[in-house]
Amino acid sequence: MGLLSVNINSRTKAIRERMSATEPSLFPLVGLEAVANTQHQWVALALTVAPHPASGLDAWQALLSVFAWPDMGAALAPLDCIVTLADPLRMLPEHMAALPASRVVLRIDAAALAEPAVRKRCAELVEQGYRLVADGEPGIHAMQTGVKGVTSDCAVALPSALALMSLPGPHWARNVPGAARLAVCRAAGMHWFSGPYEREAAPQGGDGTSRKRLLALLGLLARDADSRELETILKQDPALSYHLLKLVNSAAFALSSPIHNFGQAINLLGRRQLQRWLQLLLYARQMDDSTASLLLPLAALRAAQMEALCKQLGGDRDRQDMAFVVGVFALLDVLLGMPMPEIVGALHLDAEVAGALLERSGQLGALLALVEAPLAERERLDAVGLTPEAFWQSQLQGYHWAIQVSRNL
Repeated sequence: MGLLSVNINSRTKAIRERMSATEPSLFPLVGLEAVANTQHQWVALALTVAPHPASGLDAWQALLSVFAWPDMGAALAPLDCIVTLADPLRMLPEHMAALPASRVVLRIDAAALAEPAVRKRCAELVEQGYRLVADGEPGIHAMQTGVKGVTSDCAVALPSALALMSLPGPHWARNVPGAARLAVCRAAGMHWFSGPYEREAAPQGGDGTSRKRLLALLGLLARDADSRELETILKQDPALSYHLLKLVNSAAFALSSPIHNFGQAINLLGRRQLQRWLQLLLYARQMDDSTASLLLPLAALRAAQMEALCKQLGGDRDRQDMAFVVGVFALLDVLLGMPMPEIVGALHLDAEVAGALLERSGQLGALLALVEAPLAERERLDAVGLTPEAFWQSQLQGYHWAIQVSRNL
């Protein structure tokens, strides 16, 4: 992942050594879900932390153990973390250092606000700088405790108009199933969104020329073509050309003078990084309303996490590149509006890469299935030789890179 990779410091290594194969893993399974604003920009990450009965940790204790992980705050910055606080009375002063108010949004069950002790504790948390969102219909108690927003499973029902108007927000629509429902949520006054809708991107269509150009560029990348061949295709696509030059002139490279041509850009990035960035730039094409790409950060996340997992399993540099390609290409059917078998056939990919994309077969296919799952299962981690803490580390690396990519493209 080059310039934007996450460093694993000595404290992280020490934790991983303590959680060795000689004892059951004490680290819980963690799910991360991106939350975006109306412009499709990531603004927060919602955490789901599974209880770990084998270690005696319930969901709250497991959550605290996750936030104690070194590098977590730096890896996910500057995004907020949304955590579910099932029992606000368990949030004690000694927990506040682990859950900084500047970075944490607390999700509270609206029904719990009926209890006076809970309302009092929530009001104290608001005084400490925490932002609270009520899950469900909050009623008058929300305003009394300083709750700012409301959230609900919007595949089922939207919050009431009264709730949306009486609280300043942001209001979070969870489990938004598709573009049509997203439009309904936005019209109702919701501000943050998460769910399967992110995969419902408009295909890059037109008269078919753009699609053919994309496939030609992907084919050149897949067979490690000469840089001059890549330049020829890039010059035919103003959008990709613009994004490539924007990338190399971004703050990520801190250049003393701007880059104006493809030759300089290729020399600066180097062959390996050029291929990776071009694969991601395919997702950076702006939609008609100039909002950010829904698929770009998701593709970057999968690619970076696949590479990290492959490295953890002992894969060499070439195999890590294959894992990256599997991750970044896994959304091409959505991007291009084409069946994946047709795309794989046009690109003449390596048999193992093709199997991973088409059938989730082989080691790379198993890793892709893990990366795509909302919350990994211990049995599936065991099957590929990964521990929960190793998988969590790969999640941090993947999200860190995806966050940086989406800010620089």
